[in-house]
Amino acid sequence: MAMCPYCNGLDKLEALCSVCGNTMEDSGKVSDYLDPYGHYNDEETVKLGDGFPNTSKDDICPHLLSCLSCGHDQVVFIEE
Repeated sequence: MAMCPYCNGLDKLEALCSVCGNTMEDSGKVSDYLDPYGHYNDEETVKLGDGFPNTSKDDICPHLLSCLSCGHDQVVFIEE
């Protein structure tokens, strides 16, 4: 079974903002922002409706990164 190391607290996601160069904050899974009750569903069901066509097939977890300095957001795909 695939498991995201960042969702499960095994590692900390660190990235720099492509706009201003400051450290970005991991805001969690993109699917957490799509459905307020999505965390009650099993992971495969959530992945089928997250808006990214290959998350389930390729075992990837889309995370939202936010820059607190300039407000830039970006999605990164984490291999599970």
